[in-house]
Amino acid sequence: MKLPNLFRKTKTQEQLQPQLTVEDVIAPGEIEVEFSHLKIDSRFFRTYFVSAYPRFVEPNWLEPLISFDHSLLVSMFIYPSQSQGVLDELKRKVAEMEATIQTDLERGRAVDPAVEVALEDARSLQDQLVRGVERFFQFTLYITVPAESLEELQSTSKLVESTLASLSITARQVTLQMEDGFKSTLPQGKDLLNLAHNMDTTSLATTFPFASSELTANEGIMYGINEHNGSLILFDRFSLENANSVIFAKSGAGKSYLVKLEALRSLMFGTEIIVIDPEQEYKILAQAVGGEYINFSPSSPVKINPFDMSAEVTPGENELGRKILSLTGFLKLVLGTLNAQEAAILDRALKQTYQLKGITDDPKTQTNPPAGGPPLMEDLYKVLIGMEEAVAMELAARLERFIKGSLAGIFSTQSNVDISNSFTVFSVRDLPDQLRPLSIHMILDYIWTKIRGKLKKRLLIVDEAWYLMRNQDSADFLVDMAKRARKYYLGLTTITQDVEDFLSNERGKEIISNSSIQILLKQAPASIDLLAHVFNLSEGEQRLLMSEGIGEGIFFAGNTHVAMRVVASPEEHQLITSNPAEILARQKI
Repeated sequence: MKLPNLFRKTKTQEQLQPQLTVEDVIAPGEIEVEFSHLKIDSRFFRTYFVSAYPRFVEPNWLEPLISFDHSLLVSMFIYPSQSQGVLDELKRKVAEMEATIQTDLERGRAVDPAVEVALEDARSLQDQLVRGVERFFQFTLYITVPAESLEELQSTSKLVESTLASLSITARQVTLQMEDGFKSTLPQGKDLLNLAHNMDTTSLATTFPFASSELTANEGIMYGINEHNGSLILFDRFSLENANSVIFAKSGAGKSYLVKLEALRSLMFGTEIIVIDPEQEYKILAQAVGGEYINFSPSSPVKINPFDMSAEVTPGENELGRKILSLTGFLKLVLGTLNAQEAAILDRALKQTYQLKGITDDPKTQTNPPAGGPPLMEDLYKVLIGMEEAVAMELAARLERFIKGSLAGIFSTQSNVDISNSFTVFSVRDLPDQLRPLSIHMILDYIWTKIRGKLKKRLLIVDEAWYLMRNQDSADFLVDMAKRARKYYLGLTTITQDVEDFLSNERGKEIISNSSIQILLKQAPASIDLLAHVFNLSEGEQRLLMSEGIGEGIFFAGNTHVAMRVVASPEEHQLITSNPAEILARQKI
């Protein structure tokens, strides 16, 4: 039985309408193709192709383009080439350039320098291709600039052109091919322009634009922001082969700010902090964290005896011999230059001084301090007088002003300092300039003696280390600390603004080579050449260090280095700032 027509299924009005595809949804309403730009709906686009590249490049050299302060569409196409065909073409090009140079010489004309350079590069590449060191590729680079208006497009295009020019890149607009240029920068993998440039493997590898280094770990403290990619620099210096660091910066560049921030954050993770403070910059921080601030001066009740010995002796080590060696270095600063005979007399006198207190080469006598305490400077003076030798009397005369003269009491009293606080600062600001190197050396020796007695995670901060580097003996002592610090779970931080003094001898370079972390902040033009030689800085890194702002620089850790910006919270900033204006404003409140 047939159904009536009225029961037949008919297509609705909606079913009769055509179905939309994905292309219909994403397609623009209108496209205008102009001579030097595109207009898609209400937005404007201009595409560039790169026609010439710099002769020398370094890894991540395209980073300024990737981090450009405006949205860009960047595409790269890489095409491998057959080496044999490239070698044949190179052979022809080399022959042409040689003929050009020979013709110029025969006609008495000056040889074009550009041809000479190109010939040198072609020969070098030819040799590397033959030996299989390099492979050959064709490379294209396109950049499309988007903008909301024609005026914005013009201004942004000029900035892009100047940025590329600063990289020695020649970029040209894709005139009359804007549509193909725009499509070539879309994520379709289609190169509709095919404007390729020859490149070898090494050069091509440097064009990879996302090669910024990372220094983000699962443990440690935050040092700052990675300016390459905005990531955090989280690092534990004790995870490296040694925990030493060196910091170079001109005055006012933020080196003390960075070190105080590191000390504060390390303290929160249980690290003991000891600071040598030449300018009383750490006082506010020490008071805020409940630390001990020791102001070392001629009138201060705080005293340190340079003859103190460690309470514990490492098996197999002669603690007395080590102490006499370090004392000799200190006394050379006190007495001045010593000849061989004077050095021999001083060594004999030191040994007798300790023997009078019952301390000999026998390790048993070195662990238990005598009832009256270790010897004093005055005991050495009396021993020299008692020798009744002309050389010994001369040494006693040089020592007399520290025993009976104007400097009496500074180095000739038993120690009354106990490094037991988790944050201890030794200030030497109130000492005369001629006594600062002596006092810093003595304080460091005292700290080193105490550190060796008890193993604990510590940071020792030596600010203005150039004071010590001016003298060979104190420089030797600091180098010895840097080399042996790891053994005692100690991280030594040396800070200086006087680069020339610090690096004027090989001892300063030894401290750098024995420091796993190096931090360079803003530098003076007079110092940049020396730093570039020592740290093997590129021209870009040199320019960066001369143009950086306060608290910005380069952070080296092992084989990795990144551009860094130091960042502190408002509460941390109040404790660590050394800005006189901010300090005065806070005192008035």
